[in-house]
Amino acid sequence: MGYSIITISREYGSGGRNIGKAVAEKLGYEFYDNALVDKIAKESGFAEEIIKDAGEYATSGNSFLFSLSMSNLSEINMPSISYQIYAVQRKIITELAEKGNCVIVGRCADYILKDREDVLNVFISADMEFRKNRIINVYNEGGNKPEKMLRDKDKKRKTYYRYYTDSEWGMSHNYHICLDSSKFGIEKCADIISDIAK
Repeated sequence: MGYSIITISREYGSGGRNIGKAVAEKLGYEFYDNALVDKIAKESGFAEEIIKDAGEYATSGNSFLFSLSMSNLSEINMPSISYQIYAVQRKIITELAEKGNCVIVGRCADYILKDREDVLNVFISADMEFRKNRIINVYNEGGNKPEKMLRDKDKKRKTYYRYYTDSEWGMSHNYHICLDSSKFGIEKCADIISDIAK
């Protein structure tokens, strides 16, 4: 049995996005990461900055955009911006899955599509040194506290995932395969996922 949809969840700095992109190229699949943000922004009417801030890092944030996204709009009988964004995100991911042959990075896609038989859910992790090296040398981020940045990013992803799915982000039972990119490397991880998908 082949898989026409692959979801990639990942620790920050693990190279999960690059792995997902490489898998899409190997299989000839569509790739949705930033393109998904663009689709959500167009359909929801919210700016991409709000989608990025409220979309993947909802709850436990301190930014103005986060505060806005989680504001209680019940007095005007509207769901919060965060819920509006999630509803559009869910709709778009479901529609993309219906088209098939795609790789979707993040955004609770594994949970949203959990009842489909043609979905392969992948989690990418890596050790701290590998991730530190990537955010400093590839992303040019982290400053003099890269470990704190990595922990903060992952904490926000974990909180967001729990908030919308009532499940634990990164727990193996939520995925079909879990790979350590610091052990296998970006290209080998992409090869493994592609081979399984075929």
